[in-house]
Amino acid sequence: MDWFTAPGYWLGRLVFQRALAGLYLVAFLAAVLQFRALIGSRGMLPVPDYVRYVPFRRAPSLFQWRYSDRLFAACAWGGALLAAALVAGAGDAVPLGGAMAMWAALWLLYLSIVNVGQTWYAFGWESLLLETGFLAVFLGNAEVGPPVLVLFLLRWLVFRVEFGAGLIKMRGDPCWRQLTCLHHHHETQPMPGPLSWFFHHLPGPLHKVECAANHVTQLGVPVLLFTPQPVASVAAGVIIATQLWLVVSGNFAWLNWITITIAVSAVDFTGLTGPPPAAAYRSPPVWFGALVCAVTVLVLVLSRHPVRNMLSRRQVMNRSFDALHLVNTYGAFGTVGRIRDEVVVEGTVDHVPREDGNWREYGFRGKPGDVRRMPRQFAPYHLRLDWLMWFAALSPGYARDWFGPFVERLLVNDRDTLRLLRHNPFPDAPPVFVRARLYRYRFTTWRELRATGAWWHRRLVREYLPPTRLAVPVRESSGSSGSSRAQGPPGPSSGPGEE
Repeated sequence: MDWFTAPGYWLGRLVFQRALAGLYLVAFLAAVLQFRALIGSRGMLPVPDYVRYVPFRRAPSLFQWRYSDRLFAACAWGGALLAAALVAGAGDAVPLGGAMAMWAALWLLYLSIVNVGQTWYAFGWESLLLETGFLAVFLGNAEVGPPVLVLFLLRWLVFRVEFGAGLIKMRGDPCWRQLTCLHHHHETQPMPGPLSWFFHHLPGPLHKVECAANHVTQLGVPVLLFTPQPVASVAAGVIIATQLWLVVSGNFAWLNWITITIAVSAVDFTGLTGPPPAAAYRSPPVWFGALVCAVTVLVLVLSRHPVRNMLSRRQVMNRSFDALHLVNTYGAFGTVGRIRDEVVVEGTVDHVPREDGNWREYGFRGKPGDVRRMPRQFAPYHLRLDWLMWFAALSPGYARDWFGPFVERLLVNDRDTLRLLRHNPFPDAPPVFVRARLYRYRFTTWRELRATGAWWHRRLVREYLPPTRLAVPVRESSGSSGSSRAQGPPGPSSGPGEE
Protein backbone atom coordinates (compact mmCIF):
# COMPACT_ATOMS: atom_id res chain seq x y z
CA MET A 1 0.00 0.00 0.00
CA ASP A 2 2.76 2.47 -0.93
CA TRP A 3 0.15 4.77 -2.49
CA PHE A 4 -1.75 4.95 0.78
CA THR A 5 0.75 7.06 2.75
CA ALA A 6 2.64 10.30 2.14
CA PRO A 7 5.91 10.09 4.12
CA GLY A 8 6.86 13.68 3.28
CA TYR A 9 4.04 14.99 5.45
CA TRP A 10 5.20 13.35 8.68
CA LEU A 11 6.32 16.68 10.20
CA GLY A 12 3.13 18.43 9.08
CA ARG A 13 1.16 15.69 10.80
CA LEU A 14 3.20 16.01 13.98
CA VAL A 15 2.69 19.80 14.13
CA PHE A 16 -1.00 19.40 13.30
CA GLN A 17 -1.59 16.83 16.04
CA ARG A 18 0.29 18.75 18.73
CA ALA A 19 -1.48 22.01 17.85
CA LEU A 20 -4.91 20.37 17.70
CA ALA A 21 -4.34 18.75 21.09
CA GLY A 22 -3.40 22.20 22.43
CA LEU A 23 -6.67 23.65 21.18
CA TYR A 24 -8.60 20.77 22.73
CA LEU A 25 -6.81 21.61 25.99
CA VAL A 26 -7.97 25.24 25.79
CA ALA A 27 -11.53 24.17 24.98
CA PHE A 28 -11.75 21.74 27.89
CA LEU A 29 -10.25 24.25 30.33
CA ALA A 30 -12.82 26.82 29.20
CA ALA A 31 -15.53 24.25 29.89
CA VAL A 32 -14.14 23.47 33.35
CA LEU A 33 -13.92 27.12 34.37
CA GLN A 34 -17.27 28.33 33.03
CA PHE A 35 -19.79 25.48 33.00
CA ARG A 36 -21.23 25.81 36.51
CA ALA A 37 -22.61 29.29 35.92
CA LEU A 38 -23.67 28.65 32.32
CA ILE A 39 -25.04 25.09 32.07
CA GLY A 40 -24.46 23.51 35.48
CA SER A 41 -27.30 22.04 37.51
CA ARG A 42 -27.89 25.51 38.98
CA GLY A 43 -26.69 27.43 35.96
CA MET A 44 -28.49 29.89 33.71
CA LEU A 45 -29.44 27.13 31.22
CA PRO A 46 -29.11 23.87 33.19
CA VAL A 47 -28.20 20.69 31.34
CA PRO A 48 -30.78 18.58 33.25
CA ASP A 49 -33.59 20.82 31.99
CA TYR A 50 -32.26 20.62 28.44
CA VAL A 51 -31.89 16.85 28.18
CA ARG A 52 -35.35 16.44 29.66
CA TYR A 53 -36.95 17.59 26.40
CA VAL A 54 -34.20 17.06 23.78
CA PRO A 55 -33.83 13.38 22.76
CA PHE A 56 -30.53 11.57 22.38
CA ARG A 57 -30.83 11.33 18.59
CA ARG A 58 -30.90 15.12 18.32
CA ALA A 59 -28.11 15.74 20.82
CA PRO A 60 -25.95 12.64 21.40
CA SER A 61 -24.09 13.10 24.67
CA LEU A 62 -22.86 11.10 27.63
CA PHE A 63 -24.91 13.47 29.77
CA GLN A 64 -28.14 12.24 28.23
CA TRP A 65 -27.84 9.19 30.48
CA ARG A 66 -26.73 10.94 33.62
CA TYR A 67 -25.75 14.43 34.63
CA SER A 68 -24.19 15.96 37.70
CA ASP A 69 -21.81 18.87 38.05
CA ARG A 70 -19.23 16.50 39.48
CA LEU A 71 -19.51 14.18 36.47
CA PHE A 72 -19.27 17.09 34.04
CA ALA A 73 -16.18 18.41 35.81
CA ALA A 74 -14.60 14.95 35.74
CA CYS A 75 -15.22 14.64 31.98
CA ALA A 76 -13.88 18.13 31.27
CA TRP A 77 -10.80 17.65 33.46
CA GLY A 78 -10.27 14.21 31.93
CA GLY A 79 -10.40 15.74 28.45
CA ALA A 80 -7.93 18.43 29.49
CA LEU A 81 -5.47 15.89 30.90
CA LEU A 82 -5.77 13.66 27.84
CA ALA A 83 -5.22 16.65 25.55
CA ALA A 84 -2.15 17.67 27.56
CA ALA A 85 -0.79 14.14 27.21
CA LEU A 86 -1.22 14.30 23.43
CA VAL A 87 0.51 17.69 23.34
CA ALA A 88 3.43 16.01 25.10
CA GLY A 89 3.56 13.26 22.46
CA ALA A 90 1.67 10.44 24.17
CA GLY A 91 -0.01 9.56 20.87
CA ASP A 92 3.34 8.54 19.37
CA ALA A 93 4.39 6.61 22.47
CA VAL A 94 1.56 4.05 22.27
CA PRO A 95 0.51 1.56 19.57
CA LEU A 96 -1.54 2.83 16.64
CA GLY A 97 -4.82 1.54 18.08
CA GLY A 98 -4.10 3.21 21.41
CA ALA A 99 -3.43 6.55 19.73
CA MET A 100 -6.69 6.31 17.80
CA ALA A 101 -8.55 5.53 21.02
CA MET A 102 -7.06 8.63 22.69
CA TRP A 103 -8.15 10.92 19.85
CA ALA A 104 -11.58 9.26 19.75
CA ALA A 105 -12.02 9.79 23.49
CA LEU A 106 -11.24 13.52 23.10
CA TRP A 107 -13.78 13.82 20.32
CA LEU A 108 -16.47 11.96 22.27
CA LEU A 109 -15.96 13.98 25.44
CA TYR A 110 -16.09 17.30 23.64
CA LEU A 111 -19.06 16.23 21.53
CA SER A 112 -20.88 15.41 24.77
CA ILE A 113 -20.23 18.94 26.04
CA VAL A 114 -21.15 20.77 22.82
CA ASN A 115 -24.40 18.85 22.38
CA VAL A 116 -25.71 19.98 25.76
CA GLY A 117 -24.08 23.43 25.68
CA GLN A 118 -27.11 25.09 24.08
CA THR A 119 -26.68 28.73 23.08
CA TRP A 120 -23.35 29.00 24.92
CA TYR A 121 -21.85 26.53 22.43
CA ALA A 122 -23.69 27.69 19.28
CA PHE A 123 -20.54 28.85 17.49
CA GLY A 124 -18.97 27.63 14.28
CA TRP A 125 -15.62 26.90 15.86
CA GLU A 126 -17.20 24.29 18.13
CA SER A 127 -18.28 22.24 15.09
CA LEU A 128 -14.94 22.94 13.42
CA LEU A 129 -13.03 21.54 16.39
CA LEU A 130 -15.23 18.45 16.40
CA GLU A 131 -14.94 17.85 12.64
CA THR A 132 -11.17 18.31 12.77
CA GLY A 133 -10.92 16.12 15.85
CA PHE A 134 -12.88 13.35 14.14
CA LEU A 135 -10.45 13.33 11.20
CA ALA A 136 -7.49 13.33 13.60
CA VAL A 137 -8.61 9.92 14.88
CA PHE A 138 -7.65 8.42 11.50
CA LEU A 139 -4.42 10.32 10.84
CA GLY A 140 -2.26 7.67 12.51
CA ASN A 141 0.84 8.09 14.64
CA ALA A 142 4.59 7.54 14.34
CA GLU A 143 4.05 3.85 13.54
CA VAL A 144 2.72 4.60 10.04
CA GLY A 145 3.04 7.26 7.38
CA PRO A 146 0.34 9.94 7.14
CA PRO A 147 -2.64 8.55 5.15
CA VAL A 148 -3.10 10.39 1.84
CA LEU A 149 -6.89 10.16 2.05
CA VAL A 150 -7.07 11.83 5.47
CA LEU A 151 -4.66 14.54 4.34
CA PHE A 152 -7.01 15.15 1.41
CA LEU A 153 -10.00 15.37 3.77
CA LEU A 154 -8.16 17.96 5.87
CA ARG A 155 -7.54 20.06 2.76
CA TRP A 156 -11.18 19.66 1.83
CA LEU A 157 -12.07 20.93 5.30
CA VAL A 158 -9.89 24.05 5.15
CA PHE A 159 -11.20 24.67 1.62
CA ARG A 160 -14.78 24.67 2.93
CA VAL A 161 -13.86 26.94 5.85
CA GLU A 162 -12.21 29.53 3.61
CA PHE A 163 -14.31 29.25 0.45
CA GLY A 164 -17.58 29.19 2.39
CA ALA A 165 -16.55 32.32 4.30
CA GLY A 166 -15.60 34.03 1.05
CA LEU A 167 -18.92 33.20 -0.62
CA ILE A 168 -21.01 34.37 2.34
CA LYS A 169 -19.25 37.72 2.17
CA MET A 170 -19.69 38.21 -1.57
CA ARG A 171 -23.38 37.28 -1.31
CA GLY A 172 -23.96 39.28 1.83
CA ASP A 173 -23.16 42.81 2.86
CA PRO A 174 -22.48 45.12 -0.15
CA CYS A 175 -19.53 46.62 1.72
CA TRP A 176 -17.54 43.45 0.95
CA ARG A 177 -17.97 44.03 -2.78
CA GLN A 178 -17.25 47.72 -2.32
CA LEU A 179 -14.14 46.89 -0.24
CA THR A 180 -15.32 49.12 2.62
CA CYS A 181 -16.29 46.59 5.33
CA LEU A 182 -13.03 47.00 7.23
CA HIS A 183 -13.75 50.68 7.71
CA HIS A 184 -16.14 49.37 10.40
CA HIS A 185 -15.27 45.76 11.27
CA HIS A 186 -12.32 46.34 13.62
CA GLU A 187 -14.52 48.62 15.75
CA THR A 188 -17.76 46.60 15.66
CA GLN A 189 -16.41 43.00 15.85
CA PRO A 190 -17.64 40.98 18.84
CA MET A 191 -14.55 41.28 20.99
CA PRO A 192 -11.77 43.68 19.90
CA GLY A 193 -8.19 42.88 20.86
CA PRO A 194 -5.36 45.15 22.05
CA LEU A 195 -4.40 46.10 18.48
CA SER A 196 -7.94 46.53 17.12
CA TRP A 197 -7.95 50.27 17.89
CA PHE A 198 -4.81 50.68 15.78
CA PHE A 199 -6.18 48.51 12.95
CA HIS A 200 -9.31 50.64 12.90
CA HIS A 201 -7.24 53.78 12.39
CA LEU A 202 -5.28 52.44 9.42
CA PRO A 203 -5.68 54.58 6.28
CA GLY A 204 -8.83 53.95 4.23
CA PRO A 205 -6.93 52.71 1.14
CA LEU A 206 -5.18 50.09 3.29
CA HIS A 207 -8.56 48.88 4.56
CA LYS A 208 -9.54 48.32 0.93
CA VAL A 209 -6.34 46.37 0.37
CA GLU A 210 -7.25 44.22 3.41
CA CYS A 211 -10.68 43.51 1.91
CA ALA A 212 -9.28 42.65 -1.51
CA ALA A 213 -6.62 40.39 0.01
CA ASN A 214 -9.32 38.64 2.03
CA HIS A 215 -11.31 37.86 -1.13
CA VAL A 216 -8.24 36.49 -2.89
CA THR A 217 -7.29 34.35 0.12
CA GLN A 218 -10.77 32.95 0.64
CA LEU A 219 -12.02 32.55 -2.92
CA GLY A 220 -8.86 31.89 -4.95
CA VAL A 221 -6.08 30.50 -2.80
CA PRO A 222 -8.03 27.51 -1.33
CA VAL A 223 -8.37 25.98 -4.81
CA LEU A 224 -4.57 25.76 -4.96
CA LEU A 225 -4.53 23.40 -1.98
CA PHE A 226 -5.40 20.60 -4.39
CA THR A 227 -2.51 21.32 -6.78
CA PRO A 228 0.93 19.62 -6.71
CA GLN A 229 3.70 20.74 -4.42
CA PRO A 230 5.20 23.24 -3.83
CA VAL A 231 2.12 25.23 -4.91
CA ALA A 232 -0.11 23.59 -2.29
CA SER A 233 2.37 24.46 0.46
CA VAL A 234 2.52 28.07 -0.71
CA ALA A 235 -1.29 28.24 -0.69
CA ALA A 236 -1.35 26.86 2.84
CA GLY A 237 1.27 29.43 3.84
CA VAL A 238 -0.86 32.29 2.48
CA ILE A 239 -3.86 31.03 4.44
CA ILE A 240 -1.76 30.75 7.61
CA ALA A 241 -0.42 34.30 7.16
CA THR A 242 -3.93 35.67 6.66
CA GLN A 243 -5.19 33.90 9.76
CA LEU A 244 -2.31 35.30 11.81
CA TRP A 245 -3.36 38.77 10.62
CA LEU A 246 -6.82 38.05 12.03
CA VAL A 247 -5.31 36.74 15.27
CA VAL A 248 -3.59 40.06 16.00
CA SER A 249 -6.58 42.17 14.96
CA GLY A 250 -9.29 40.61 17.15
CA ASN A 251 -10.48 37.85 19.48
CA PHE A 252 -12.23 34.97 17.71
CA ALA A 253 -11.68 32.18 20.23
CA TRP A 254 -9.82 29.35 18.47
CA LEU A 255 -11.35 29.89 15.00
CA ASN A 256 -8.19 31.33 13.48
CA TRP A 257 -5.86 29.00 15.34
CA ILE A 258 -7.66 25.85 14.26
CA THR A 259 -7.74 27.07 10.65
CA ILE A 260 -3.97 27.55 10.87
CA THR A 261 -3.63 24.08 12.36
CA ILE A 262 -5.57 22.43 9.54
CA ALA A 263 -3.63 24.38 6.90
CA VAL A 264 -0.33 23.16 8.37
CA SER A 265 -1.28 19.60 7.42
CA ALA A 266 -1.03 20.62 3.74
CA VAL A 267 2.60 21.77 4.05
CA ASP A 268 5.38 19.50 2.77
CA PHE A 269 8.38 20.16 5.03
CA THR A 270 10.70 17.76 3.17
CA GLY A 271 12.81 20.55 1.71
CA LEU A 272 13.43 21.95 5.17
CA THR A 273 13.91 18.80 7.21
CA GLY A 274 15.50 16.35 4.80
CA PRO A 275 14.28 12.77 4.24
CA PRO A 276 11.45 11.50 6.46
CA PRO A 277 12.27 8.96 9.20
CA ALA A 278 12.10 5.30 8.23
CA ALA A 279 8.89 4.76 10.20
CA ALA A 280 7.08 7.16 7.87
CA TYR A 281 7.47 4.61 5.04
CA ARG A 282 5.86 1.72 6.92
CA SER A 283 2.76 0.24 5.37
CA PRO A 284 -0.30 0.56 7.62
CA PRO A 285 -2.19 -2.47 8.95
CA VAL A 286 -5.01 -3.64 6.71
CA TRP A 287 -7.65 -2.83 9.33
CA PHE A 288 -6.37 0.75 9.54
CA GLY A 289 -6.46 1.13 5.77
CA ALA A 290 -10.01 -0.20 5.66
CA LEU A 291 -11.13 2.26 8.35
CA VAL A 292 -9.54 5.21 6.56
CA CYS A 293 -11.23 4.27 3.28
CA ALA A 294 -14.60 3.89 5.01
CA VAL A 295 -14.28 7.27 6.73
CA THR A 296 -13.29 8.92 3.46
CA VAL A 297 -16.40 7.59 1.74
CA LEU A 298 -18.55 8.69 4.70
CA VAL A 299 -17.18 12.25 4.68
CA LEU A 300 -17.54 12.60 0.91
CA VAL A 301 -21.15 11.40 1.05
CA LEU A 302 -21.98 13.78 3.91
CA SER A 303 -20.24 16.61 2.04
CA ARG A 304 -23.21 16.89 -0.29
CA HIS A 305 -24.94 19.06 2.30
CA PRO A 306 -22.26 21.78 2.63
CA VAL A 307 -21.63 21.70 -1.14
CA ARG A 308 -25.32 22.24 -1.82
CA ASN A 309 -25.28 25.04 0.75
CA MET A 310 -22.28 26.76 -0.85
CA LEU A 311 -23.97 26.62 -4.27
CA SER A 312 -27.24 28.01 -2.91
CA ARG A 313 -28.14 31.67 -3.18
CA ARG A 314 -29.56 31.32 0.32
CA GLN A 315 -26.28 30.12 1.76
CA VAL A 316 -26.25 29.80 5.54
CA MET A 317 -23.16 29.81 7.72
CA ASN A 318 -22.07 27.70 10.65
CA ARG A 319 -24.58 24.92 10.28
CA SER A 320 -24.22 21.29 11.36
CA PHE A 321 -26.04 18.81 9.16
CA ASP A 322 -25.76 15.88 11.56
CA ALA A 323 -25.86 15.54 15.32
CA LEU A 324 -22.27 14.26 15.41
CA HIS A 325 -20.89 17.39 13.70
CA LEU A 326 -18.98 15.23 11.20
CA VAL A 327 -19.30 17.51 8.16
CA ASN A 328 -20.45 21.10 8.56
CA THR A 329 -20.67 24.41 6.75
CA TYR A 330 -18.78 27.47 7.90
CA GLY A 331 -18.54 31.20 7.37
CA ALA A 332 -18.59 34.44 9.32
CA PHE A 333 -19.44 38.12 8.98
CA GLY A 334 -21.73 37.97 5.99
CA THR A 335 -22.98 41.23 7.52
CA VAL A 336 -20.75 43.83 9.16
CA GLY A 337 -22.21 46.28 11.66
CA ARG A 338 -21.68 50.01 11.20
CA ILE A 339 -22.30 50.86 14.84
CA ARG A 340 -21.39 49.25 18.13
CA ASP A 341 -23.88 48.99 20.97
CA GLU A 342 -23.00 47.50 24.34
CA VAL A 343 -25.19 46.37 27.22
CA VAL A 344 -23.88 47.87 30.45
CA VAL A 345 -25.10 46.15 33.63
CA GLU A 346 -25.32 48.09 36.88
CA GLY A 347 -26.53 47.49 40.41
CA THR A 348 -27.48 49.56 43.44
CA VAL A 349 -28.08 48.99 47.13
CA ASP A 350 -30.67 51.77 47.21
CA HIS A 351 -34.11 50.50 48.19
CA VAL A 352 -35.71 53.05 45.87
CA PRO A 353 -34.09 52.87 42.42
CA ARG A 354 -33.64 56.45 41.23
CA GLU A 355 -32.15 57.43 37.89
CA ASP A 356 -29.50 59.48 39.68
CA GLY A 357 -28.99 56.90 42.44
CA ASN A 358 -25.78 55.17 43.43
CA TRP A 359 -25.50 52.78 40.46
CA ARG A 360 -22.28 50.78 40.16
CA GLU A 361 -21.16 49.08 36.95
CA TYR A 362 -20.20 45.42 36.63
CA GLY A 363 -16.97 44.82 34.71
CA PHE A 364 -16.64 42.09 32.08
CA ARG A 365 -13.36 40.43 31.19
CA GLY A 366 -13.36 40.86 27.44
CA LYS A 367 -16.23 42.97 26.16
CA PRO A 368 -15.92 46.78 26.19
CA GLY A 369 -17.06 48.48 29.36
CA ASP A 370 -14.76 50.99 31.07
CA VAL A 371 -13.82 53.41 28.27
CA ARG A 372 -10.29 53.78 29.64
CA ARG A 373 -9.59 50.05 29.66
CA MET A 374 -7.60 48.92 26.65
CA PRO A 375 -9.09 45.81 24.97
CA ARG A 376 -7.35 42.61 26.06
CA GLN A 377 -6.21 39.52 24.19
CA PHE A 378 -8.05 36.35 25.22
CA ALA A 379 -8.14 34.16 22.11
CA PRO A 380 -7.81 31.23 21.73
CA TYR A 381 -9.61 31.13 25.09
CA HIS A 382 -13.37 31.64 24.69
CA LEU A 383 -15.21 34.03 27.02
CA ARG A 384 -18.71 32.71 26.38
CA LEU A 385 -20.68 35.20 28.47
CA ASP A 386 -18.86 38.16 26.92
CA TRP A 387 -19.61 36.88 23.41
CA LEU A 388 -23.29 36.40 24.21
CA MET A 389 -23.43 39.93 25.62
CA TRP A 390 -22.42 41.18 22.17
CA PHE A 391 -25.36 39.33 20.65
CA ALA A 392 -27.62 40.68 23.40
CA ALA A 393 -26.72 44.21 22.32
CA LEU A 394 -27.74 43.42 18.73
CA SER A 395 -31.23 42.45 19.91
CA PRO A 396 -32.84 41.55 23.27
CA GLY A 397 -34.25 38.52 21.48
CA TYR A 398 -30.83 36.86 21.53
CA ALA A 399 -30.79 37.09 25.34
CA ARG A 400 -34.31 36.05 26.31
CA ASP A 401 -33.40 32.59 27.59
CA TRP A 402 -30.41 33.52 29.71
CA PHE A 403 -30.37 37.23 30.55
CA GLY A 404 -33.09 36.98 33.19
CA PRO A 405 -31.31 34.10 34.99
CA PHE A 406 -28.05 36.08 34.71
CA VAL A 407 -29.62 39.06 36.47
CA GLU A 408 -31.08 36.78 39.14
CA ARG A 409 -27.63 35.48 39.95
CA LEU A 410 -26.20 38.98 40.21
CA LEU A 411 -28.95 39.82 42.69
CA VAL A 412 -27.69 37.12 45.07
CA ASN A 413 -23.95 37.48 44.40
CA ASP A 414 -23.83 34.00 42.92
CA ARG A 415 -20.22 32.94 43.26
CA ASP A 416 -19.95 30.96 40.04
CA THR A 417 -21.50 33.74 37.96
CA LEU A 418 -19.29 36.41 39.49
CA ARG A 419 -16.23 34.35 38.55
CA LEU A 420 -17.10 35.01 34.91
CA LEU A 421 -16.77 38.76 35.51
CA ARG A 422 -13.72 40.95 35.90
CA HIS A 423 -15.19 43.22 38.57
CA ASN A 424 -18.00 42.83 41.11
CA PRO A 425 -18.93 46.23 42.57
CA PHE A 426 -20.76 44.54 45.48
CA PRO A 427 -18.17 42.31 47.21
CA ASP A 428 -19.77 42.44 50.65
CA ALA A 429 -23.50 42.14 49.97
CA PRO A 430 -25.58 41.74 46.81
CA PRO A 431 -27.36 44.69 45.19
CA VAL A 432 -31.04 45.36 45.79
CA PHE A 433 -31.69 46.29 42.17
CA VAL A 434 -29.94 45.52 38.89
CA ARG A 435 -30.55 47.35 35.64
CA ALA A 436 -29.06 47.28 32.13
CA ARG A 437 -28.63 50.17 29.74
CA LEU A 438 -27.64 50.25 26.09
CA TYR A 439 -24.71 52.48 25.14
CA ARG A 440 -23.35 53.39 21.72
CA TYR A 441 -19.57 52.83 21.67
CA ARG A 442 -16.97 54.02 19.18
CA PHE A 443 -13.19 54.05 19.18
CA THR A 444 -11.73 57.38 20.16
CA THR A 445 -9.56 59.33 17.73
CA TRP A 446 -5.84 59.79 18.15
CA ARG A 447 -6.47 63.26 19.58
CA GLU A 448 -9.10 61.99 22.05
CA LEU A 449 -6.82 59.17 23.20
CA ARG A 450 -3.97 61.58 23.90
CA ALA A 451 -6.23 64.04 25.69
CA THR A 452 -8.30 61.66 27.81
CA GLY A 453 -6.51 58.30 27.85
CA ALA A 454 -9.80 56.69 26.79
CA TRP A 455 -9.88 54.01 24.08
CA TRP A 456 -13.64 54.29 23.72
CA HIS A 457 -16.25 57.00 23.68
CA ARG A 458 -19.78 56.07 24.68
CA ARG A 459 -23.19 57.69 24.95
CA LEU A 460 -26.44 56.41 26.40
CA VAL A 461 -28.95 55.13 23.84
CA ARG A 462 -31.82 53.76 25.91
CA GLU A 463 -32.83 51.56 28.79
CA TYR A 464 -32.28 47.85 28.11
CA LEU A 465 -33.65 46.35 31.33
CA PRO A 466 -35.48 48.50 33.91
CA PRO A 467 -34.39 48.33 37.55
CA THR A 468 -35.11 44.75 38.60
CA ARG A 469 -35.16 42.97 41.94
CA LEU A 470 -35.95 39.46 43.03
CA ALA A 471 -39.64 38.75 43.37
CA VAL A 472 -38.82 36.96 46.64
CA PRO A 473 -35.74 38.42 48.40
CA VAL A 474 -33.14 35.85 49.42
CA ARG A 475 -29.90 35.96 51.27
CA GLU A 476 -26.53 36.10 49.59
CA SER A 477 -25.78 32.79 47.94
CA SER A 478 -22.58 30.93 47.32
CA GLY A 479 -24.28 28.78 44.77
CA SER A 480 -27.37 29.72 42.81
CA SER A 481 -30.29 32.08 43.12
CA GLY A 482 -32.58 29.09 43.42
CA SER A 483 -36.17 29.48 42.31
CA SER A 484 -36.59 33.19 43.01
CA ARG A 485 -37.29 35.07 39.80
CA ALA A 486 -36.02 38.47 38.71
CA GLN A 487 -38.74 40.74 37.43
CA GLY A 488 -38.65 42.14 33.93
CA PRO A 489 -36.26 39.98 31.87
CA PRO A 490 -35.80 41.07 28.25
CA GLY A 491 -38.20 39.97 25.58
CA PRO A 492 -38.45 37.49 22.73
CA SER A 493 -35.51 35.43 21.65
CA SER A 494 -33.84 33.52 18.93
CA GLY A 495 -30.57 31.67 19.40
CA PRO A 496 -27.17 33.25 18.82
CA GLY A 497 -25.03 32.64 15.83
CA GLU A 498 -22.17 34.51 14.22
CA GLU A 499 -23.04 37.74 12.50
